[in-house]
Amino acid sequence: MRWGILGAARIAASALIPALRANRSDIVAVACRDAARGAAFAATHHIPEAVDYDALIARDDIDVIYNALPNHAHLPWTLTALQHGKHVLCEKPLALSAGEVEQMRDASRASGRLVLEAFMYRFHPQFDRLCELVASGALGPLKWMRGSFTYALRDMTDCRWDPALGGGALYDLGCYPLSLMRSLAGVEPVVLSVASRLTEPGLYGGSVDHAAHAVLRFDTAAGPVLGHFDAAFSLPWHCQFELLCEHGLLRLPIPFATKGVETVLQVGEQTERFAICDPYATMVGHFEAAVRGECALRFGLDESLGQARAMDALLAGAHATDALNTSHERPPSAIIAP
Repeated sequence: MRWGILGAARIAASALIPALRANRSDIVAVACRDAARGAAFAATHHIPEAVDYDALIARDDIDVIYNALPNHAHLPWTLTALQHGKHVLCEKPLALSAGEVEQMRDASRASGRLVLEAFMYRFHPQFDRLCELVASGALGPLKWMRGSFTYALRDMTDCRWDPALGGGALYDLGCYPLSLMRSLAGVEPVVLSVASRLTEPGLYGGSVDHAAHAVLRFDTAAGPVLGHFDAAFSLPWHCQFELLCEHGLLRLPIPFATKGVETVLQVGEQTERFAICDPYATMVGHFEAAVRGECALRFGLDESLGQARAMDALLAGAHATDALNTSHERPPSAIIAP
């Protein structure tokens, strides 16, 4: 496959370029708003050309676009790529609302081109094993799920602080435990409550949720399952996921940031170990195989639509709860841990 990278992003440099090269894919060009930055990125990563967004998508020698742009740019540039006959691997969250995902789904169907939301954690073997254990009922019916994904984002110029660019901790981090819970429960959640903290509106002309705690209910065939998770980029690093079944506990100490590390799955008193791997490379390989028609896409846009609908409900709760119960806060001194 011949790829174009849309956006000279850190995630492209650290994860997708190595994944593409592991699959022996061709990286034809990178696009960047800043010509000098794009040229430097291309030189550093041995990419033949740096061009602007429109030129990248219009090229005939590119089959697939990797959309690494900030969240607000996922919809317009994914639609443009599809209109030009390109397949798209797009960073998470795929879009900023369920309505935007519906637009992508319609455009994908009309163009006959595929779109995949780049949740790389789903391509690590521990994800499949966890899903297998829950589905098998080996430890009895699933009753409860808990996840956490937090870190301290100290760079106040980062796009995650900007509401106009689709910032916020739920979009950036909460999407991960939400996605995993939905996969394990097999049904869509009911949002019971969201407790959030928002930034002061003055920083970028609006507020984003820098921390949130959500409580969800999944009404499965075996009975209701409670899920709750924390997401924040104003707290120290903490990332884990665990489940209580009727007869035992399942726990992933490293649920999401799984590239290049040995991971384990705790199954009751037993521990299963997984060799070091690169889930980004596996994701790229799967997407290319689906593009070639060798397999069905494991996670299609209907799945992404369910995710977006749940995110819409979480964000509505986050902003409503903050407006009622908390004061806005001025970053970074008030909320960034030392």
